[in-house]
Amino acid sequence: MSLLETSNPSFTRAEVVRIAAERFGLEGTAVDLGSERDQTFLIEGARDSAVMKIANIGQDPALLDLERGAIDHVVRVDPSLPVARPRGEAVLVDGPDGHHNVRLFERVHGHAAGPELGEGAVFDFAATHARLNLALRSFFHAAAGRERLWDLAQARGVLPLLEGIADAGRREIAQRVVERFEQRVAPRWHALRLQVVHGDFQLENVLLDECDRIAGIVDFGDCGYTSQAGDLAIALASLMLGRSKEDVFRIGRIAIDGYTSQFPLEPVELELLGDLTAVRLAMLVAITRWRARRYPDNAEYLLSWDDDLWSLLELFDRLGPDTVALELGAARHPAATGELRARRSRVMGALLTPLSYARPVHPVRGRGVWLYDADGRRLLDAYNNVPVVGHCHPRVTEAVVDQTRRLNSHSRYLCQPLVELAERLLTTMPPNAELDTVMLVNSGSEANDIAWRIATAVTGASGAIVTEHAYHGVTDTTARLSSDGWPAGYHPDDVARIAPCGSGVSVAEDVERALRELNGLAATFVDCAFTSDGIWTPSDDDLATLATHTRAAGGLLVADEVQAGHGRLGERLWAFAHYGLEPDFVTLGKPMGNGYPVAALITRRELVERAPLAGNMFSTFGGNPVAARAALAVLDVLDDERIIDRSADVGARLHAALRSLRAPEIVAVRGRGLIAGVELTKSSLAARLVDRLRDDGVLIGRTGKDGNVLKIRPPLVFSGEHVELLTAALERALAAEA
Repeated sequence: MSLLETSNPSFTRAEVVRIAAERFGLEGTAVDLGSERDQTFLIEGARDSAVMKIANIGQDPALLDLERGAIDHVVRVDPSLPVARPRGEAVLVDGPDGHHNVRLFERVHGHAAGPELGEGAVFDFAATHARLNLALRSFFHAAAGRERLWDLAQARGVLPLLEGIADAGRREIAQRVVERFEQRVAPRWHALRLQVVHGDFQLENVLLDECDRIAGIVDFGDCGYTSQAGDLAIALASLMLGRSKEDVFRIGRIAIDGYTSQFPLEPVELELLGDLTAVRLAMLVAITRWRARRYPDNAEYLLSWDDDLWSLLELFDRLGPDTVALELGAARHPAATGELRARRSRVMGALLTPLSYARPVHPVRGRGVWLYDADGRRLLDAYNNVPVVGHCHPRVTEAVVDQTRRLNSHSRYLCQPLVELAERLLTTMPPNAELDTVMLVNSGSEANDIAWRIATAVTGASGAIVTEHAYHGVTDTTARLSSDGWPAGYHPDDVARIAPCGSGVSVAEDVERALRELNGLAATFVDCAFTSDGIWTPSDDDLATLATHTRAAGGLLVADEVQAGHGRLGERLWAFAHYGLEPDFVTLGKPMGNGYPVAALITRRELVERAPLAGNMFSTFGGNPVAARAALAVLDVLDDERIIDRSADVGARLHAALRSLRAPEIVAVRGRGLIAGVELTKSSLAARLVDRLRDDGVLIGRTGKDGNVLKIRPPLVFSGEHVELLTAALERALAAEA
């Protein structure tokens, strides 16, 4: 017999008192606690008390064994969860309608919960629910897979019951909810995480302590194998009932926060959570009305929440499923590219540089060397050095997420990841460099800014040497050192420029000329790939000459590894190490956290201690635990996947493929490892080719003082296959110009 089609047990209080005494040895009074389909009594004696549950005659004994097994499993896995535990074994008792299983449970003290719960209590309620599901995810029982009308997976089964809703408008709302579930949720049901769950974790099945935290979890009668997100939806519906329309979704989001603090939801679960909650509400109104008509003596209990159920269902219906999903935390659908571009211009305007391509790239996700735009098109990223080990590398992503769940704070606390990262970075420095001190910051700009402050303090000079079209940051100081962004006619008196090493100009003569322009040299800044200058490959002697002349003039040498570091040149982790340089400062940035903001300044302790700012430097987020974990994960991936060796091998293939292109517009191909510059005859041609490649699904950039050098600087997980895609697209773009 169907459990919901049988009458509730009808034992009198006197009979319940007798059963408690004769079968369980517990003497006391009986108080009816009410139940949808069973009978539940509080047996209260002088020295002991317990809760007696008399099962419906339609209850399968195997399901009682499932309940007992689930409770026992939770107690073993997470003993601190306040589940009401069975006292002894179930007994069989004769009633007027047949045999009933009777069980005794420990009494849990507490008060009933309602819609007056505050935010903290709601958060705790949901967090406790998540802990319960975490404990149950390793449990199974043969009876757990039985079909239950209350299971959200069986939503279609309530359609015939909707005829019992007299109000046509309300009947149509409930029908729309169920039909929408069939269209949106049912086809993706098995994409949701399925497990044994409590099945009815709602306010009526918990007791709260004096602080409104859960003191007892009762009634595992709906325990079964179903969607974990569906189980959360049952709790959400309960928490949202009786709330004002202004409070409904706020409370829902706080509950989701509580749940995900213990058991994070997957994107598909968040996407469908609104539909799952709505169908729970529709099932409640359909089944309880059907039960109330069938058993009018229990109608008051069954329909006690009817008005609130309809109020919430009608609100969901007015808003529509997409809005409800967004209100409950689902990811927003990408805005139309044109609309988003206009919004960007309106609120950011001239504060940002223009977008990179004539037709903007609007990426919504990434993986490896691929970006996926709002229209679902896949784009080969051959430009971006930030995701050095590939977009959304799982090792880095999980490190960030894991540490974010644990703690994130500033660096004035003793944070182990910060110390471990500093130690790890120092082990990567050449042993003869004597670099022994690390400061973790947020960006390459900040790292270069601090290097400059230390250099000027130590040397007492204020002059800088940079290359002709260098880029070293966006702070006031580093912008002065970034000649690529100088407006027309601007040239700071204390900054001298030299040609990029390897460009054919005598380094010695060029540096001597630059020194004559300055009134003392504090530091020379060099990016060893000369990325913004047009990508040049100098000789070891060129860079040695630069270093020698810098030190002879009393200056310090800053190796800016923000664009060329982390293995981009192949063979070695740092670009300066290729040339045997011994810099006084090494600055790291962009790729260090694979997209998470983190940077570093590495120098010698004696330089820092000679500066007035020694002991006073502080960056709130510099080296925070999450950033440090991201950077450590990047270094791990570089090692484990042998990415630096790949940079050399794939880079050689890339350069060979580019040099094999036969086009009169190509002046030269330069670079090393996975950074390449293709110099063209005209900057206008370079601009057109960049846009042609973008339209063909390949992203590159431009560089050089005249903007006529194609910049190819992909994530280091680039492969030979990607080299072929890139060069084929470039060949097509050049042919289109012919």
